[in-house]
Amino acid sequence: MILPLDDETRARLPSRLPSWRIEPGRDALRRDFTFPDFSAAWAFMSRVALLAEKHNHHPDWSNSWNRVSISLTTHEAKGLSARDVALAQAIDAIAG
Repeated sequence: MILPLDDETRARLPSRLPSWRIEPGRDALRRDFTFPDFSAAWAFMSRVALLAEKHNHHPDWSNSWNRVSISLTTHEAKGLSARDVALAQAIDAIAG
């Protein structure tokens, strides 16, 4: 069973994940990325896809030309969980 984040962990999210925000209307983390072109955005998505498989946790995302938007939430926990935090940190590591 995957548990939702407790209040203390939630309070630390802005310092642990400064580029991510809570998505309005959802208990989800969201980050938008912009790249020089479509090819760079697609390459980033490919790297994130490999991370998602490794973490066995898959994002909700979209791509439009040079932009990628990623939302992370854990359906089993009905909101944010440690899985979302771990994947967001891994994504940040490859985003540079």
